[in-house]
Amino acid sequence: MFDIVQEDLMAVEKELYSIIQSPVDLVNDISVHLVQAGGKRLRPALYLLCARGGNNSNPSSELLPMAVAIELIHMATLVHDDVIDNADTRRGRPTANARWGNHSSVLTGDYLWAKAFSAIAIGAKQNMLKILTDVISNMCEGEIIQLQEAFNAEQDEAAYRLRVAQKTADFIAASCELGALAGGLDNRDVMQVREYGYAIGMAFQITDDILDITASAEQLGKPVGNDLRQGIVTLPAIYALKTSSHRDELRRIIVNQNMSDDDVRRGLEILYETDAVEYSYTQVSKYLQHARNSLPITLNGSVREALLSIADFVGLRKY
Repeated sequence: MFDIVQEDLMAVEKELYSIIQSPVDLVNDISVHLVQAGGKRLRPALYLLCARGGNNSNPSSELLPMAVAIELIHMATLVHDDVIDNADTRRGRPTANARWGNHSSVLTGDYLWAKAFSAIAIGAKQNMLKILTDVISNMCEGEIIQLQEAFNAEQDEAAYRLRVAQKTADFIAASCELGALAGGLDNRDVMQVREYGYAIGMAFQITDDILDITASAEQLGKPVGNDLRQGIVTLPAIYALKTSSHRDELRRIIVNQNMSDDDVRRGLEILYETDAVEYSYTQVSKYLQHARNSLPITLNGSVREALLSIADFVGLRKY
């Protein structure tokens, strides 16, 4: 699905290693560890694809800085998330905070943010910078809301969707929007591409929340049921709290800030006994269909096919 921009993504990878270099050994070690942890590079790939969707044939050198900045911002948010969650592993590897501690990890996350804006300090248009800064603000607000609502069993689906939008979907939407702007799409098509990204982001995060209770630890690269243990009430839990005959027991587990492994196992059992997973996948399917329907008919044909393939991937992924 990334074939069209494979060479660009290889250039992004090379530039990531270059831009994070620091004379401070610890900063360098943590930054390299984060780049090596990899990931799907979904956000820069979407940016690059959308930038190829119009008639502009921008050289890769012009597109590269923003693609690198987008991935650096994503990496920085993951570092901060791991510190907040006190996570030990991500993608099957030790987290930065597990290896080097919270203080160094947070500061390295800030370093990556600074490097992101350094990458685009020359050449980025003011409206594109505003899109990036707005999305960072949204992500921070989403994280704070999640912290405030931890271990709260009274959350509803509307509040959950808003949190998912702020934490995940808005950034993926912005990546697509920035690409469309770089590609010279007209205003209507830019907004349609943004809507595609938003729907992909919503589906991606709901799928993540499903996999947290259905995948193996090996597939996830982190413990199963981690959201439940952290008091993060996701869509499957919200559904089960409404429909399960054991909803009161599940509520008691969720509000317990010192839940044991047995509590987590029992909470997952209650979720499995309901249609929570099936219901959540139904919502994923709705968002993915909305994403497909949002793509402008004016897009370059091969780019359109790649973006449709990404929607298929999000619906089928198991990691």
